Amino acid sequence: MGPRRKEGAKRSIPHQARKGSVPVPERLKVLDQLEGQAVLATESEGQPYTSLVSFALLPSLKGAVFATTKTTFKYRNIRKNGRVALFIDNRSKGEADLLEAEAVTILGTARPIRRGKRWKELARILTQKHPSLTTFVRDPSTALVLIEAAHCLHVSRFQTISRWDVA
Repeated sequence: MGPRRKEGAKRSIPHQARKGSVPVPERLKVLDQLEGQAVLATESEGQPYTSLVSFALLPSLKGAVFATTKTTFKYRNIRKNGRVALFIDNRSKGEADLLEAEAVTILGTARPIRRGKRWKELARILTQKHPSLTTFVRDPSTALVLIEAAHCLHVSRFQTISRWDVA
């Protein structure tokens, strides 16, 4: 047994990643309840592009929905290449938070949804979580975008990684 850590001593950041065993769907539910925004990563001409989006997870946890105007870079990028990542985390701004924060990256395919029955269902999911977006979502210049998840990666304790293959 190694030396005991003194009470109040700083924990060190791990130097190597290790495989986790976190139940990713459960952590996704928690993050969806606690966090309203996430970072969306798209790609354009070989360059990554990130933006903040207000999101809601689907009840099945197999995807997420967000709204954006049709004139944004993210919308144009998705129309050209639907492969995206959605990064949801609970970090604060403090250094001490590094070992306590957790994040899930949803890797999948995004596509705009045409107005109709599915659009109404997804709009309801998003506006239940974000009532202030109701008028924005209904505007004709707004697109509702569905991300269909392929994999979800959960990171905790800075380098502990758990994977959920959604399909």
